[in-house]
Amino acid sequence: MSLWTHLEAEAATLGKASRPFAVNGLSIDTRTLQEGDLFVALKGDHRDGHDFLRAAFEAKAGAALVSHAPEDVKALLTVGHTLRGLEDLGRAARARSHAKIMAVTGSAGKTTTKEILRLACNALGLTHASAASHNNHWGVPLSLASMPTHAEYGIFEIGMNHFGEIRNLVSLVRPHLALVTTVAPAHLEFFGSCDAIADAKSEIFEGLTTGGVALIPSDNPYTQRLKARARQAQVSRIATFGADGDAKLLDFSPEGQGMRVKADIMGVAVDCYVGAPGVHIAQNVVGALAAVSLLEGNVLNAASALRNFAALKGRGARFSVGAIQVIDESYNANPASMAAALALLGSCAGRKVAVLGDMLEMGEGGIIHHAGLADPIQANKVDLVFASGTQMKALWEVLPPHLRGAWAETSAALVPQLIADIRAGDTVLVKGSNGARMSVIIEALRKGA
Repeated sequence: MSLWTHLEAEAATLGKASRPFAVNGLSIDTRTLQEGDLFVALKGDHRDGHDFLRAAFEAKAGAALVSHAPEDVKALLTVGHTLRGLEDLGRAARARSHAKIMAVTGSAGKTTTKEILRLACNALGLTHASAASHNNHWGVPLSLASMPTHAEYGIFEIGMNHFGEIRNLVSLVRPHLALVTTVAPAHLEFFGSCDAIADAKSEIFEGLTTGGVALIPSDNPYTQRLKARARQAQVSRIATFGADGDAKLLDFSPEGQGMRVKADIMGVAVDCYVGAPGVHIAQNVVGALAAVSLLEGNVLNAASALRNFAALKGRGARFSVGAIQVIDESYNANPASMAAALALLGSCAGRKVAVLGDMLEMGEGGIIHHAGLADPIQANKVDLVFASGTQMKALWEVLPPHLRGAWAETSAALVPQLIADIRAGDTVLVKGSNGARMSVIIEALRKGA
């Protein structure tokens, strides 16, 4: 069964097809385009997808969504504006779907929770979820437009760094359940306070369908504010997860490469193995299973699927270099996710080495937040700290001398000293915002050089 025929796509977008077509998927990138995909020629600040139409058809695209047609016409769907056309396809996909729809946002743990939900729900029925971190103004409609008509569950990650972004995106998704993983200092440069961040995250409640449920962490400093915003959005069902929530994490303990999680999910006792460790992942598991329960899924069957969960690249994935263990948290960072990663490092055996890069978009209080990492570093008995970036210099300056490995202005400049100092038996955590380029250190560790 095709995802979109030319007639369905014309009706959704009010566009005009140059010839009949049927496509199996969507793509906005010729490098990852699959045979039979509809290539969407989006125009960005630096690139215009129309310049890549030839490459798209050389990669065997089934058709292309364009705003103007080139001379060598192939199977094209011409619309007034390609991003609007993509949004139209997303709306139409949502309108024709009978799936149970979930939307996930939060200051940390969005992608991990979305992937936990993907596994859990796939044990119950055909599940479609956002790819990678496709959570912005093009990623959300792309994910929606890619949802098969026969999907039974749809899971969509929604991100933001300005007011109004979630409001616009959730109006496309129209979820039956909206999950906020946490509210914590992130993007403070754009919001100024965590109250403002909570307000921006709470926009997700405004798109809930009638009778939909807001799922909120019970033990967050902004829980009551989130509840109040949900009530303002006329949400009649509000549920919580956390230490004193409707769904509770009772215990977790390391087991093999993962952990054993015990929880009470809306009155259902759960004892399951999860394929990656960490209290933050355990909390995400409880939130995800609460979502399953609230949408009347079989919690125990969903929980049993989590044995196959693995931490994601840049979000806790592990690998070995000889006798050195590496935890790759290089994708992103804020104070909350830093604290969670340091707690995970603290549970590891051997010498504990933290390699930390700048937490970006922290605003005027950035220096204070960086220096504040000294507390979780010492609380989790980290043995040695390497730091890179101008803001991380604030942490370096308050660390006791015996914890100082090295500081450098860039991640690349830090590599030689790090490689020289680590030794067999070490566990090395690498974490920082994506813009801090901590992936350079990950690649250097992989090469052992």
